[in-house]
Amino acid sequence: MDRRSALRAFAALGASAALAPLPLMASSRRGADIVDIAAGNPDFETLVAAVQAAGLVETLKGPGPFTVFAPTNDAFARLPAGTVESLLEPGNRETLVNILTYHVVPGIIRAERVVGQRGRIAMVNGDFIHVDGTGDGVRINRSAMVTATDIAASNGLIHVIDQVLLPS
Repeated sequence: MDRRSALRAFAALGASAALAPLPLMASSRRGADIVDIAAGNPDFETLVAAVQAAGLVETLKGPGPFTVFAPTNDAFARLPAGTVESLLEPGNRETLVNILTYHVVPGIIRAERVVGQRGRIAMVNGDFIHVDGTGDGVRINRSAMVTATDIAASNGLIHVIDQVLLPS
């Protein structure tokens, strides 16, 4: 399959994956920002609780633009037992902020930009993620899989991932 065909196939897969499991998208909530979209979707309850505990709501409701690699509730559930509860405690706010900002790109990264590519992307916390779009789908840091792409918000994009990214 040539690159252009692969890109079209991935874009179609991303669009259908984005619409199927996630009932409230920006397209159905015109003008919704990243936080509004996440808060309107039960698959992101843990992420929203973490963003609130970290004090990042106003930042992620800001003008951006941002690209957020958004872990689902299932992704958070894969962390060792007690990890989420511990991170949500006020004394761990700095660690939580570091983890959450490791999921945010200052700018827009569309899925089409990474298909067929490998590279590093700078995150808000100052670290980098490794993105590999050369295999079946797109992987982040060799383990997290992007399961839905290019969910448009008024201040950026959301890409859904199946694991929580942990900075080194």
